[in-house]
Amino acid sequence: MSTDVRTSAPAGAPSSPVGTWLLTLVTLGIYWLVWYYKVNKQVKAIDPTIEVKPGMAVVAVTFGSLLIVPPFVSIVKTGSRIAQAQRAAGVTSDCSGGVGLLLAFVLGLTPLYYQSKLNTVWADRA
Repeated sequence: MSTDVRTSAPAGAPSSPVGTWLLTLVTLGIYWLVWYYKVNKQVKAIDPTIEVKPGMAVVAVTFGSLLIVPPFVSIVKTGSRIAQAQRAAGVTSDCSGGVGLLLAFVLGLTPLYYQSKLNTVWADRA
């Protein structure tokens, strides 16, 4: 079985970044949790060397909020994982966890940013 991301299809498919963000708003953040799980699962499928437990990433941004720091760490790490997946796919690695974290405080734009960066993995295949 090949682990080359150019020959094996990762789980999932490109999603509309604006649609992802709008669904997050309409569902009052519930879709964001589903999307966050899926993104962390997809980066693991793209590059098996990425160490992530998608369920724990969701726990960090939900229950971890009680401790204040875990959600911020998880958001930054997810951006780093997307950048690593971009490198594994052979595209420009331009996703920044820091930018993702800052955008969380600007109308919750993190899903829009992260999804657009993750979509570059599939754009390269088209």
